[in-house]
Amino acid sequence: MKRQTRYVVSLAALLITSLIINFSRHTNLTTRFNNIGPHKYYTVSRVMDGDTIELSNREKVRYIGIDTPEVREKKDSEWIYKPRPYAEEASAFNKKLVEGKSVRLEFDVQKRDKYKRLLAYVYAGENMANMEMVKQGYGMIYTYPPNVKYTEKFLEAQKEARDNKRGLWSDLDSEKGRITTAQAKDNIGRVRMIEAQVTDTHLTEKLLILKFKNNFKAVIYKNNIPFGLKDMARSPNKYFKGKTVRVYGLIKEYKGHPEIVIHDMSQLEIIK
Repeated sequence: MKRQTRYVVSLAALLITSLIINFSRHTNLTTRFNNIGPHKYYTVSRVMDGDTIELSNREKVRYIGIDTPEVREKKDSEWIYKPRPYAEEASAFNKKLVEGKSVRLEFDVQKRDKYKRLLAYVYAGENMANMEMVKQGYGMIYTYPPNVKYTEKFLEAQKEARDNKRGLWSDLDSEKGRITTAQAKDNIGRVRMIEAQVTDTHLTEKLLILKFKNNFKAVIYKNNIPFGLKDMARSPNKYFKGKTVRVYGLIKEYKGHPEIVIHDMSQLEIIK
């Protein structure tokens, strides 16, 4: 009987300890989130890459609306330092903009991503760092609903960078910038233009995928398709299969194959 009593007491103590630890964790997370506000200022302790920073309170912040070249690549279960073209330049420019400085955060509809990072427009003084990265050619627009507050302004900034051949856009409109699907894998991390025939299409819950020869793909988020073009998502084969299209953007590698993610329909043109 005494042994049973001791067991019940020990179990109860364990449960109480577990509840206290979980409550403490929840309180700490809630306190950290409640300390984040649109009218407060925070010190940037570290620039992680061209579109991600860490604040002095250890919150990581991912810039809304842009995508910059990666400085690291995942190999097996580890991340290794393998900067893509312009990745180091993008990180350096971001450091110049915000590292060690007091910044203000502006939020959109979704405040955190699946990695628990804050999603924000980051201001150093009157300048939005997100916008400056795009304007100077260190990043491309990355439209991901519902955070689309400044999409039109990002498009204008990107056009300015392209027109002035800044950074990622330096050789897009030259012969070097126009490649075939067979050359796509050798151009990972670069902004390139490809003209080719769509061999097949594939629909998922969120994506419309155009397939080409040499395992190249163009990926369109359905939420980014304008209302007037929704038929392309309803009958993609009828709309695209067998047609020649021109697509441009940052070539990335996904599961060993090259692809361009289309964040604005201006990146895609049906030729014939």
